[in-house]
Amino acid sequence: MRELLIPIWDLPVRLFHWTLLVLVGFSWWSGEQGELWLKYHFWSGYAILTLVLFRVIWGFCGSHYARFAQFLRGPGTVLGSLRELLGPQAMRSLGHNPLGGWMVLALLAVLLVQTLTGLFANDDIMWEGPLYAHVSKDLSDRLTGLHGLNFDVLLALVAVHVLAIGWHRWRKGERLVRAMVTGRKPAPSTTGQSAFVSLWRAGVIFLIVALAVAGLIRL
Repeated sequence: MRELLIPIWDLPVRLFHWTLLVLVGFSWWSGEQGELWLKYHFWSGYAILTLVLFRVIWGFCGSHYARFAQFLRGPGTVLGSLRELLGPQAMRSLGHNPLGGWMVLALLAVLLVQTLTGLFANDDIMWEGPLYAHVSKDLSDRLTGLHGLNFDVLLALVAVHVLAIGWHRWRKGERLVRAMVTGRKPAPSTTGQSAFVSLWRAGVIFLIVALAVAGLIRL
């Protein structure tokens, strides 16, 4: 029987996911290079902050499976999801399963901390975050240290995320990467199709967030 694929991930979620992947990788690389590359490291950070703030807002007014209310569940449901994850059967959740939902929230929170601390950071040589002048040197140094430590937490979460994707592919036969590219996932024939909200809404929200971030870094 031919597999029925229904739309799950809207275009804004998919663009957010893949653009964020590229920017985080570039931020890591440019941060390691230091010196003149830190200019682009800062710009990448501004872009990540814009994406994260957009995704948070989209989690309240985006398409059905993009909303936090659809995939954030209580402890009992999460534990049940863990038992389901260890079995060979595909997960029943069409969108993020309860475990994956909390991983999304954790990643967004860590990325938010990473980008906000970067606004106040300094390298003790020539580069300072755009809000460096609004805090003391001691506080800036502390936030710079937190910026580095928090990145280690981010790397750990990314590693768990990648391992989970591999587990779903090997153990359960679920192609999560393909779904995040096409926006579609297999579902029972009785499942209703998910309606996507207008892309105009996403465009307006993104523009407002981008302008807000631009204003923030010019304070």
